Amino acid sequence: MPLPIKACMDEVQAELLKLGCPLNVYHNEVAPAQHEICPFFTITNVSSDLNQIAMQICCEIAAKYDLVFLFHEKPFAGINGSGKHNNWSIGTDTGLNFFSPGKTEKTSELFAVGLACLTYAVNQHNTVIRNSVAHAGNDHRLGAQEAPPAIISLFPGTTFEAKIDDIISGGPLAGYFSGGMMLDAGCTNLNEIETGMEDRNRTAPFPFCGNRFEFRAVGSSQNCGFPMAMVNTVFADGMRQLNELIEGGKSVRDACAQMFEENKRVIFCGNGYSAEWPVEAEKRGLPNLRDAVSAASAFATPENKALFERMNVFSAAEVDCRAECFFERSEERRVGKECR
Repeated sequence: MPLPIKACMDEVQAELLKLGCPLNVYHNEVAPAQHEICPFFTITNVSSDLNQIAMQICCEIAAKYDLVFLFHEKPFAGINGSGKHNNWSIGTDTGLNFFSPGKTEKTSELFAVGLACLTYAVNQHNTVIRNSVAHAGNDHRLGAQEAPPAIISLFPGTTFEAKIDDIISGGPLAGYFSGGMMLDAGCTNLNEIETGMEDRNRTAPFPFCGNRFEFRAVGSSQNCGFPMAMVNTVFADGMRQLNELIEGGKSVRDACAQMFEENKRVIFCGNGYSAEWPVEAEKRGLPNLRDAVSAASAFATPENKALFERMNVFSAAEVDCRAECFFERSEERRVGKECR
């Protein structure tokens, strides 16, 4: 880092630590004058609060160094815009992580169950997830420069995609475990490093990262609370669907196989930036809501209202109000741009 920015970031780290927001790392990013901070993983509501506090602290400390933090998303002249990568997982109060395949039959089976619920959630409630990151600044960013496309898909990795086909064909849920190849560190003083099972797909909105999924479509100016609330809501509905299938008489294996088969269209392990993907997505019937207005138009549907009422998140009237706010925010940004 340039020395003035390094000094600023050092002070940001020190102040955030005092406030209970320790940073795992901060470093240069791809674009000129672009930098990233990574706080330690914690529960969703705490993470969202700390994220807002961190943005405020960054702005206050930068002023002391005659610097300005720009939390805008729009890329300039093809240079990367900025976003937030929300690392997300679901766990129990006994320490089980749904998205850590682990090394035992039990944890591997739990991973498959969790992914069946997530596949259902992302497919059935695709427009809810898309709306959670829809605003004017993000519209310019999505689809290039390390930002995922506006088509919301799920990337579990090519190895587990093959496992899904096996489950649909009658195979067991277990059989996918943590751990990849061993990577030579190139140094005699260090042991080999075990890599993950899958390469993280930076063109995917929701790639698997070894023990969690990463929601890469959140804009840098956003409060993380709403996107995470929406992801939690749709996943909870996936768990509801699984429960109903089991209570209806299906085994856990058969229920997950049905959920995978009926919702597999949302799984995509290819290049999200390719010209072929929007064509393929249209064939699959996946929404391609390219801008915030299109996304808002697909929010207050009967299906989404039923979801939010079923999960006790919003009433139908509150869903309509949210949609109206989305439209107003888009109009405010458009008018502001014209005035400038």
